[in-house]
Amino acid sequence: MMLPMTTSVAISEGSLVSWSSGRLIAATSSTACNLIAGVIRKTLTSASTEYTTNSTVPVEVPVETNVEWSFLGASLSTSTVGTYLDISNAYTVNGGASTYDVVFHTGYLSATRGIGILNIGPAGAVK
Repeated sequence: MMLPMTTSVAISEGSLVSWSSGRLIAATSSTACNLIAGVIRKTLTSASTEYTTNSTVPVEVPVETNVEWSFLGASLSTSTVGTYLDISNAYTVNGGASTYDVVFHTGYLSATRGIGILNIGPAGAVK
């Protein structure tokens, strides 16, 4: 989907983005799941046209149930598979936290790489 981005926000492709005042910003460790729109598909820097203008950016929004996503993580383990986890920032899943439950961990690749189902959008926080 093409969604409106907040101006002057630098963000890396693959980061989770959330709604704030009708525009997107980078998701944080305290962003509620239902406010997260999806995964941005373009890196924005101060040199990007979208950085200084009110424009739209490509966002991948999972619309099917149980779409798996490969993610960077911290403190992941085989024992976190099958549990809900939080994010540390817009692009890192936190294997040691479960308050907002943004990702359902479905596959362990390493302590810093995993597979999971995003628990986001209007149906976010449904467990």
